[in-house]
Parts: sequence; C-alpha cells; structure tokens
Amino acid sequence: MSLNLTDYGLTTHFQQAAENFPDLFIARISGQQRQQYRVLTAHGEAAAEVSGKLVFQATDPTDFPAVGDWVLLDRADDQHGNAIIQQILPRTSALARQAAGNESKGQMIAANIDQIFICMSLNADFNLRRLERYLTIAWDSQAQPVVVLTKADLCDDLADKIAQVAAISIGVDIITCSSENGQGFSEIQQALSAGTTGAFIGSSGVGKSTLINRLLGQDKLATKAIRADDAKGRHTTTHRELFLLPDGGLVIDTPGMRELQIYTGDLDRTFTDIATLATQCKFNDCQHQSEPGCAVQAALASGELAPERWASYQKLQHEMAYDGLNSRQLENEKLNRMFGSRGAVKDLRKRVKKRH
Repeated sequence: MSLNLTDYGLTTHFQQAAENFPDLFIARISGQQRQQYRVLTAHGEAAAEVSGKLVFQATDPTDFPAVGDWVLLDRADDQHGNAIIQQILPRTSALARQAAGNESKGQMIAANIDQIFICMSLNADFNLRRLERYLTIAWDSQAQPVVVLTKADLCDDLADKIAQVAAISIGVDIITCSSENGQGFSEIQQALSAGTTGAFIGSSGVGKSTLINRLLGQDKLATKAIRADDAKGRHTTTHRELFLLPDGGLVIDTPGMRELQIYTGDLDRTFTDIATLATQCKFNDCQHQSEPGCAVQAALASGELAPERWASYQKLQHEMAYDGLNSRQLENEKLNRMFGSRGAVKDLRKRVKKRH
C-alpha cells in the first residue's frame, strides 16, 4: 500500500534535507517500543531499527529517533528484514523530559510537532504547579502549547478553575472538554489542520486516549476509568504512537507521566510575569532576595505576585541550573544536541521568529 507522505506532515524543509542523501529513503517514525520502531514510507508501514553508526555516535538518549522524527532508511520496506535508520533529519521542534535516574540525560517525548496539548482533568488531578512544569518544557520545544481541561462535566467551579489556569498560562489557548457531551472536541479538531501534528501529554487517567479516540472517530486506544478511592488514573497508553485523523491532522499519543522532571525548559515564556518584573528591578544583577529596589519582592509584598508561583519559579530554575552551566550555555548545548548543526539551529530560530 503506497502512502502520500505529505498527508503525514512531509514538508519542503524535510524533502530538501533528504536530497543530500539520494541513496536513502525518507520515512517518518510512527511508533516506538524500546529499540524497535515503526516507520511510514512511500511504500507503506515498515519495521525499523537504528544503525550501529547512530548508536556509536549517540551521546544522549535524545540523539536517538523519536515518534514524529523524519529519518532516512537504507530501504523503503521490510520485506527483506528490518529497515535500518541511517540518519535523523534536523528537527523543527523537540519535546523532551529528564530521564529517570540521577544523570542529566534527556528522554525524547515527540519530535516535529506543531501543537502540544497539555491535558489536565478538572477533578483531583487539577494541579497548577504541575501545569507550570508542562508549560516550561512545551515552550522550550518550539511548538505551541494548548491547555486542555478535561472532564468539565465533573467540575462544580469551572469558571474559577479556568481563571486560575489563565493566570499562569499567558499566551496559551485554553480548551475545556467533556467526553460526556462532546464539549471542546471541535476546537481541538480546528487546531489540527491537514499536515500538522499535535502531541497529547499529561498525567495518567486525564483522558488523553479518550480524546484521541473521539478525534479518530473510533475506539482505537484502550481507556480505563479512574480509581474511585483516590481519583488517580491508570496507565493505558504504554508507548508513543502517531495517528492520522480523518480530517487530515496528525496526533501523537504518549504514556501518562506521574512525575515530570525538567531536562531543559523556557522559564521566561512560562513565567512571563516574573520575567517582566525582573526587568524593573533597580540593579541588573538583582537576585530578588533583599536588594533595594527589587520589583519581584515588591510584587510579593503587595500581593501582585503569589508566593506559590514565585516558589515554583525558583524550584524549576534550580532544577535547570545543573553542572555549573549558565542559562546561555544550557540553551546552546540543548539546541545543538536536539536540533542538529549550528546552521540547522539558526534556520530553526528564523522559522520560530517568523511564526510568532
């Protein structure tokens, strides 16, 4: 079965990058389970694995392919054994988290995505500090975050909850959803135009799989009810997978995350209010402690800035300042590792600047 890869998000950016390797075949990663991949080529779906050269050159888990990546293969199908992934084409966006353990290594969640739908339910899962974490990695990915508040039919104070989310989600659209009455699904569909890719992330049991089933028009993903004793969700999605929607958009389903550790993040976009206050301090090197003329401390004293939000900012800032690197060094290292060469990074920044 042949596939039109344009339907799966193939753009001139990736086509031009692939032209440098005329003997290889372009494909998109559609699924991953450990070191095994499913890829989409012009000839259909195939199984694939990473070449020994890529394994040898990898210095971080983010150097390996992820769902959403465009890659180059040694063959267009798997009729004579698994296809071998020889190259990962430069990414236009990359969503990553801190890998489990004490080492400062990343774990790719999804690549080459246009929107990140951060799902949070309006029951016991509602947690503004966790949402700030998700927003921090989402803004850093170069994709556009969207907050999706699920299970609106179970919420008695919807307007208040939306107001709380809006206060910390500056520049982000908020969509409220309910699987009971279909509220919000049309707004998500409109955001996923043909050829664009959205990733759904959030804790277990917030309704990601239910949302995607609704978008697909069929119960393709397993779902489970939340536990009655603590309202916490159960893991249903066990691996990342890319789906083509009937209306032409694409979605990536991801496993629920109990804990989200920051690998790299954009605090200035998540905490725009604090970043703005910091520019109003009397001294450029203000540490926002006891310095005279500190606008941040003044905002805390007046109630303009909530202590909980300031504490959250400080905690995330501390997490990100590892290995003695300053913020500029961290940013350069992350961009080079996750997006490719210096030229690819410059090209990425130009596209992002034009988009925003």
